[in-house]
Amino acid sequence: MTHPAPAIPDARPPRRRASLAWSVLALLVVLPVAGVSMFRAIPTEWPLIVVQLLSFTPWMVVPAALAVILAALGRRLWAIITTAALLAVQLYWLFPLDTGHVQPLPPGTASVSVKVMSLNTEYGEADPATIVRLVRDNGVQVLTLQEHTQSLEDRLLSEGLEEMLPNLVSEPNDDASGGAVYSAFPLEAAGLLPDTPFRMDVTRVQLADSGTGSTATLSLTNVHALPPVDERIAQWRSDLTKVARQASRPGNQLLMGDYNSTFDHSEFRELLDSVPAGATQGGSKLVDVGTASNGRFSATWPMEGPPLPGIVIDHMVTTPRISSSNYSVHQVPGSDHAAIMATLVIPAN
Repeated sequence: MTHPAPAIPDARPPRRRASLAWSVLALLVVLPVAGVSMFRAIPTEWPLIVVQLLSFTPWMVVPAALAVILAALGRRLWAIITTAALLAVQLYWLFPLDTGHVQPLPPGTASVSVKVMSLNTEYGEADPATIVRLVRDNGVQVLTLQEHTQSLEDRLLSEGLEEMLPNLVSEPNDDASGGAVYSAFPLEAAGLLPDTPFRMDVTRVQLADSGTGSTATLSLTNVHALPPVDERIAQWRSDLTKVARQASRPGNQLLMGDYNSTFDHSEFRELLDSVPAGATQGGSKLVDVGTASNGRFSATWPMEGPPLPGIVIDHMVTTPRISSSNYSVHQVPGSDHAAIMATLVIPAN
């Protein structure tokens, strides 16, 4: 009669097995973070799926932090070092040091302060009463609208926007290509970025400070880049290149609107690297006001529809002699974008 051999017990103590399990789980959680980080770290023309994935890079800090906690429970040094390094990278990208810096003005330089706001109105469906209330309550003096329609323009008029912002340069259209600039200051049409499916008008704004008598000229570009979807990704890159070219022109430049890109896209960061004409050493990069204000989690899209992680695709980009403060994001019913708002200080003429 034969007897089965006795089972050999696992020589590893339960605590060691649990340690290994926590460490393996930490690596599984951090694996997609490592993949996105590789794409983020290499500035090249990635294919469509990668470009879209990179939009959500800021949210990689969540699984990265979770992985560090799991690795700490596992007490395996190699897992702790790996997950901590990836978390450190996410934090560096979340609070970047290379956002561009405001170039200090010489002592005694006069300036003009202006409150600006921008909104993609989603085919003109944004609630006009909310837009007018935001303008009134926050003292907005310059407003840019993308996807502007004649119907929205009429409704804004009936809500009393003209009383606060009487000057208007408008090209309404029902196919998302329309745009408008409302202002408390005189406006002058100054051109149009070439070969872009959505209108991107350049408007000269003649700012004035009634208290000091200072005046300043602001070159305002109403940005609306094509979204990076299907075969239109090439046009998206072309649109950003056109915006960068405008940003490098002389003068005080404000390029404000829907870029359909985030700070994690190398194409957008390349735009910020454009050297403005006349910039001095140490102030050569453009400034993304939202990123410089630590607004990487202040999502501007999507404000409706499925509960996706929010991303920042609406931006205010300025030349380095323009300083900013009070950056904020405001939801507007009827639009899938949020309005962005800030106070800018423009050096006087």
